[in-house]
Amino acid sequence: MSTEREVTDDDLMEDAKDPAQAARLHKALRTLRDNPDVPPQLKQMAREVLTGRLTMTDVAKGGPYLDALGDGMTKIRRAAENLTPEEEARNREAAERYRREQEEAEAREQAERDAPAQPPTTPRPRGRRGRI
Repeated sequence: MSTEREVTDDDLMEDAKDPAQAARLHKALRTLRDNPDVPPQLKQMAREVLTGRLTMTDVAKGGPYLDALGDGMTKIRRAAENLTPEEEARNREAAERYRREQEEAEAREQAERDAPAQPPTTPRPRGRRGRI
């Protein structure tokens, strides 16, 4: 496990239009970095952005990481073109379910961020019932 400091949502605001988008970008980058099915070049890109050595703006300017993203999108498009109507319907349903789950999770996370800090609770002293 790396001991490098990971950027925060605030650090990603340069590449995002609002805090919610920065949080989604941060989560997506961690997913790319940690998912064993992601190609090594995209995992490396995610690590570079998460450690602050690279910004998404840098990635978008071109180079090998942008090429890797494009290759990934091409593979997704080709796979989508070969789906049967039944597979398309199942994928749409799954995508909608996933979208709803993500929105609910983001709403919970936002509520946690927006909640006022709760003061630490201290245990109440136990009284001695029946004793004077």
